[in-house]
Amino acid sequence: MPSETCGPERHPCRHGRTEGGCAHCQVRIVSVCSALTPEELNELELLSRHVVLDARQTLFSQGEETTAVYNVTRGAVRLSRLLPDGRRHVMGFALVGDFLGLVLTERQTVTAEALSPVTVCRFDRRAFQDLMVRKPHLLQRLHERAGYELGLAQELMLLLARRGAEEKVASFLVALRGRYARIGLTSVTLELPMGRQDIADHLGLTIETVSRTLTRLDREKLILIVPGGVRLLDMPRLERLGG
Repeated sequence: MPSETCGPERHPCRHGRTEGGCAHCQVRIVSVCSALTPEELNELELLSRHVVLDARQTLFSQGEETTAVYNVTRGAVRLSRLLPDGRRHVMGFALVGDFLGLVLTERQTVTAEALSPVTVCRFDRRAFQDLMVRKPHLLQRLHERAGYELGLAQELMLLLARRGAEEKVASFLVALRGRYARIGLTSVTLELPMGRQDIADHLGLTIETVSRTLTRLDREKLILIVPGGVRLLDMPRLERLGG
């Protein structure tokens, strides 16, 4: 089970917290929280709980009642959906700064699992909704975030419509690099916290096809496979290949 803590290590808690907290959170500048003033951040912090997950732990499950909203502050989360025929489809991956649980339905539509050690800020759903009503600029930022996530969903639809495995994998790598850059991570070495089976289930491919494609891209010197990820050696060619 995920553990909830109130302590000074990464997110000091107002329930006996030391100074710091939301106002000093390094993730704030890339999250919707950046829309809030210092006083409003204090109000938000009073609603928060610090949740820590180990790799492979579940944050919430498909079909579970939606009771909370989460902001990822460390690590990566896999979002998957179990199809009626028993197959799993990976809908996407949540990174630092992403909000989870902002669904309009009363039940979760996906399962969220930690790909690596993960920390999130947990907010009671009703309390967070009440805060949004009182803070229109926070609601506006969430609308902007929803538009960004809709763009990601549209890109995924286009990606799945492509026929070639190389196109799909190259496009996935380019898009992931763009998401990392959005949160200030611009290294040529692209961390891949998700496994090849996760990538395959996301792109509608088999794990064997993903492995062969990455090996082929490595052999053609577009990427270099390294422990924990890939090094992007030729971004212009990758971008052209990804369309």
